[in-house]
Amino acid sequence: MANEAFARVKIDQLLKDAGWKLTDGLSVRYEYPLNDGGKADYVLFDRLGRALAVLEAKSTTVNLSAGEAQGLRYADQIDVPFVFLSNGEEIWFRDKGQDAHFRRVETIFSQDDLARRKAVADIRRNPLDVPIDVRIAGGGARHHQRACIDKLSQEIVAGRRKMLVEMATGTGKTRTAAALLKRLFEANWVTRALFVVDRNTLGIQAEDAFAEHLPHLPCYRVPRTGRRFQDEKRITIVTLQTLVNEYEKYSSGYFDLIIIDECHRSIYGQWRRALDHFDGVKIGLTATPCVMRDAPDVDEEDRVAIRDTLRFFEVARPTYSYTMAEAIADGHLVPYEIYRAMTVRTAATEGFTVARNEIDWEALDEESRLQLEALFADQDPLTVDPTALERRFTIPERNRAMVREFRDVLERGYTGPKGVRRAPEWGKTIVFAVTKRHAETLARMFDDVFADKKPSPTTRYADFVVSGMGPDDTVDGQAKIKRFKKEAFPQILVSVNMLDTGFDCPEVRNLVMARFTHSSILYQQMRGRGTRQAPGKSRFNMWDFTGVTLRHGDDESPGEGGVVVVRPLDRPEGRARRMLTLDVHDEIDPTTREWVTVDENGNAFMDIDEARVESLGAAFETWLNGREFHIDQIRLLHLIKEQIKANAADLTLFESWRFDTPPLSMNGGFQRARAVFGGEAELERILASLNQAVFGIPSSGTAPDEDAPQPDIPK
Repeated sequence: MANEAFARVKIDQLLKDAGWKLTDGLSVRYEYPLNDGGKADYVLFDRLGRALAVLEAKSTTVNLSAGEAQGLRYADQIDVPFVFLSNGEEIWFRDKGQDAHFRRVETIFSQDDLARRKAVADIRRNPLDVPIDVRIAGGGARHHQRACIDKLSQEIVAGRRKMLVEMATGTGKTRTAAALLKRLFEANWVTRALFVVDRNTLGIQAEDAFAEHLPHLPCYRVPRTGRRFQDEKRITIVTLQTLVNEYEKYSSGYFDLIIIDECHRSIYGQWRRALDHFDGVKIGLTATPCVMRDAPDVDEEDRVAIRDTLRFFEVARPTYSYTMAEAIADGHLVPYEIYRAMTVRTAATEGFTVARNEIDWEALDEESRLQLEALFADQDPLTVDPTALERRFTIPERNRAMVREFRDVLERGYTGPKGVRRAPEWGKTIVFAVTKRHAETLARMFDDVFADKKPSPTTRYADFVVSGMGPDDTVDGQAKIKRFKKEAFPQILVSVNMLDTGFDCPEVRNLVMARFTHSSILYQQMRGRGTRQAPGKSRFNMWDFTGVTLRHGDDESPGEGGVVVVRPLDRPEGRARRMLTLDVHDEIDPTTREWVTVDENGNAFMDIDEARVESLGAAFETWLNGREFHIDQIRLLHLIKEQIKANAADLTLFESWRFDTPPLSMNGGFQRARAVFGGEAELERILASLNQAVFGIPSSGTAPDEDAPQPDIPK
């Protein structure tokens, strides 16, 4: 009894912490008499004196599960939907209409939070019976959004309290979330929701989206720490950094639903307490795959991020998944092509050497000279890992070579070994850099190389933005980003950690990878910046100057032995690390130049000419399959197939005059073909059907074969 009395003292404090008035004689009643002669330890009432919940107190020496039956019996007698159990240390909660078991919560719910929940309990209906607003999401061919909303609704009705959604960048995560929120609010499953982001930029985007799609649901964004949440609003948008400083001011029942955007980051150690504080259903949104690849070279940070994400949401794999490959196949995202060209130093997969006599010692400042002397004291030449560039070392000539190559190929295109010219599209360009110094250097170089494209010398063709959560952050970063999205200039924006994730600018045509990363999560986020559709945009180009696409395309195994990673020297605390400038020659290695495309999985690379050959051949075989031809016709058709494949780069239609050109002319030409197919009319009909199936374009004056499959042919 003494232990329970001590527990009640602590429970009283828990009630005060949640805003309950203990002395008004109305809100909290002790030893409340029951019909069977027993007494409930605590009964909680609303402001009008209507019972809301039972709170059963237990001694700290007794497991709270021992009070479950007793608490439920008291709740049934008083006819309240909610039951709390507590010993002053732990708090368990159960909603009789929703839960099969008690669960631990961080606080007793406030009077207002319980009253809100009770008010809607009797009018709640199945969310699946509420139509999805297809003006927000799920309209037309966006079946994945409808499927996602229905799947999450099913899981919530089934009692799931944590779910994870994996949806590729540009496929409408925010719109899907908005449509889900509208359905859950209309079904009275949610009365107040929280939308969590990890950056102010994403919070602003979410606020704009919800204002557009959910005008009837009051929504606001908490701009900074120290601002109280607005109780009258239905949707609160907040950054994790603000939330972690504010969450303790509110009871665990304040939010019914918490949606965590871009939850791929490994945030659940540092921020988990703030997220766990609220008892609402939690849904995570991410654009990157959350299934661990069982491979020895998986980046350790990726492994930890995926592990922590799955563990936080208590799932083995995402609740719903819609991949980039699926989105491209469904026509919701644009595909991409890659132009890869690395400098001689970058392409040195086993590391490149720098000899003492290559260094211009006279040009170095004293600190750099001392650091290099220390390195060369152990070995000459040094062997440097290319991934250390722009972190420990910088080669100005390498940066100049990348910038010049970008301008040259953008203007002249790239002609491959087979003589076929490919050309990227001019347009908005994001460059991913390593550090602030690297970003500033590249921006100046790009601006200089494109000086002739500027309307005036004072206009910036290229600019840079930096976010490292530190002193190097770009002060006017948001203004620069807004200009990049809304105005003609800058055309190029060099980024360090600002545009990697969550940034939405459909007009981006080019992504320049001047930064290498081992992280598959980060790489896929960076790649996703170009996938969104825009008028006149059929694809985007990635420019790989670092080999990062090889690293994440499973086309290259890690180097073994021989690579010496030069690590930063120890330095006094508080002093900034300096990069050592290697004033050595570097240029694009012509053997690394190639134009590649990707398969439907986005991770295996193939020469675009080979891809077209393969695609045309597959389309031809699909057309041929199931049609009846005799042996001579089959033989001639196979010759046509080989002719199509041999001229795949520039052939868009197979016409009958080609029978009189080599090598088909050596098989009897047009006369022979006409005889084999039983006349000119029948031959032309066959060719029309073939052309539609293989090229998607019927020949002039012929009727299309409506049953023929439509090929997916690289342009």
